[in-house]
Amino acid sequence: MLVREYTPNVIEPSFGIGRIFYSLIEHIYWSRPGDEARGVLSFPPKIAPTKVLIVPLSGNSDFASIVTVLSVKIRRAGISNRVDNSSTSIGKRYARNDELGTPFGVTVDFQSLKDGTITLRERDGMKQIRGTQDEVIEIVRRILDGDSTFDDALAKFGEFQGQELEG
Repeated sequence: MLVREYTPNVIEPSFGIGRIFYSLIEHIYWSRPGDEARGVLSFPPKIAPTKVLIVPLSGNSDFASIVTVLSVKIRRAGISNRVDNSSTSIGKRYARNDELGTPFGVTVDFQSLKDGTITLRERDGMKQIRGTQDEVIEIVRRILDGDSTFDDALAKFGEFQGQELEG
């Protein structure tokens, strides 16, 4: 009987970055209670590819200049952002970006035209606060730097429930 010994010269472990990444995604992907179709990818804000979604409430041309200036201000602060000015409802735009892992949403609305304030929405809790552009940018920057949390911003500004429309 002939015994043949063989020593492999290539070792291929079954441990790679892909498996780590898929494991991470599996642990941070979840569905909103009561609506299994609304998936959320809860990337920690610091590692999310896009940090802020800018959503103009309407296709009204008056919003374009505010959105452009806001986008530039956010980028100058070193925060990646994206503008979604599609014609779908604001809820669908937020849901689409929740599934992409965007941690914050900024809404430019008709109140923004009057007083320059904007709404900041946090992805996981869906709570909102309202402040000036500079205040909102500073809140996001402090959260990304690890100096603050969204709960701190809620305590300072109070939760924004919605606008009171004048008749």
